[in-house]
Amino acid sequence: MTPSGGEPLLQVRVRAEPDIFVARKLGREVARAVGLERQDQTRFATALSEIGRVLLAAGGAADIAFLPDGANPPTLWVVMVSPAAAPDAVTQGTAPVRRLVDSLEVSDARFGTVVRLSRRLPTQAPPLTRKRLDEIRDELAHLAPGSPLEELADQNEQLIAALDEVRAQRDELARLNAELEETNRGVMALYHQLSDELEETNRGVVALYGELDEKSVQLRAASEAKSRFLANVSHELRAPVTAIIGLGRLLTDSASDPLTEEQSRQVELIRGSATDLLTLVNDLLDLAKAEAGRIEPEISDVDLKVVFGELRGTLRALATRPEVELIVEDPDPVTLRTDEVLLARVLRNLMTNALKFTERGSVRLSARGSVFTVADTGVGIPEELQERIFEEFYQVPSGVTARGTGTGLGLPYARRLVTILGGTLTLQSTPGVGSTFTVTLPEA
Repeated sequence: MTPSGGEPLLQVRVRAEPDIFVARKLGREVARAVGLERQDQTRFATALSEIGRVLLAAGGAADIAFLPDGANPPTLWVVMVSPAAAPDAVTQGTAPVRRLVDSLEVSDARFGTVVRLSRRLPTQAPPLTRKRLDEIRDELAHLAPGSPLEELADQNEQLIAALDEVRAQRDELARLNAELEETNRGVMALYHQLSDELEETNRGVVALYGELDEKSVQLRAASEAKSRFLANVSHELRAPVTAIIGLGRLLTDSASDPLTEEQSRQVELIRGSATDLLTLVNDLLDLAKAEAGRIEPEISDVDLKVVFGELRGTLRALATRPEVELIVEDPDPVTLRTDEVLLARVLRNLMTNALKFTERGSVRLSARGSVFTVADTGVGIPEELQERIFEEFYQVPSGVTARGTGTGLGLPYARRLVTILGGTLTLQSTPGVGSTFTVTLPEA
């Protein structure tokens, strides 16, 4: 795959060693502007400067162009052209860099050797619309290139930040601290030997990110093991809990031997506790499936009138308080491309949660375009706790009755489902006034 046509975000000409520092800094700024994460910005800039060094050594000059591609998935391309460099020498010199980018190819064209490399943007990156690209070009146009020493200092700070994050996650990466100290000593020597020391640092970065990739694989494996454990435990608990509920129902059945008033009360307590436990088990199972990536959205044209009608009928049975009005507005527009089942789960979860914590007033569901809103006049949530409610098992302390209790898994599950749909779930809330949950999905 090659980048689609269009105006470059930025063009850089490399003619001498100091130009490589400028290209590295500008490359990192371009990566930041299009939405790459901090570590990927460093990877991208390192790959760019290393290839620029190879082209400079092989041909004496190179032209660099940064080309955005808004296709699916959105990608940042870099095209580097050297009129005099030999393709074989460039291919051999760029081999260690391939692990830092998603694709890298070297070709021989009539106007010289061409190196094309790309890096896919994360799903949460802002879309590369025409307006956004114009904003990025304007931002880059006012960017002043830094000196080589400033660029080396920036690179050193990025390495320190990367190692700090890894050290917090994996104790066994302590040995990387020694490599960082060695790199720091090398940075001091760069004042006298810029060219040789920068090349050594780049090789160290390639090796460092190779280690980080290996540890990332281990972290993913640990996360998958946790999800499998939750799924297995939840599945095994469901059968005995269901049996407890059934036995409680048999004990209180009119066909069974009559119980004393105290026995009946205790059996009802057992049944209520078992029902709560079954709800928790089911929530754990749903959350484990989402974490394990076993939920794949099936995108199709969804009739929102049908979805809202089913929600109105289902939730009316839960809206038993006469002081609370359940309002489901007609959606606008009536059709949206998304996964109908996952969308319905998210909205049902938010509406059920709102009904639990609203003693009087209203609970309202509305849709405008691809933005869905669930607003209530309930107890509200303090600002400092508004992100914590999306943590697993967390419940906001309140003076609401027992009806306002839950497992603390519903909102984290809803946010995961919205993420799977490619959207966002946000909250605005004022204590004593109410809360508004907003689901924003991608537009078709």
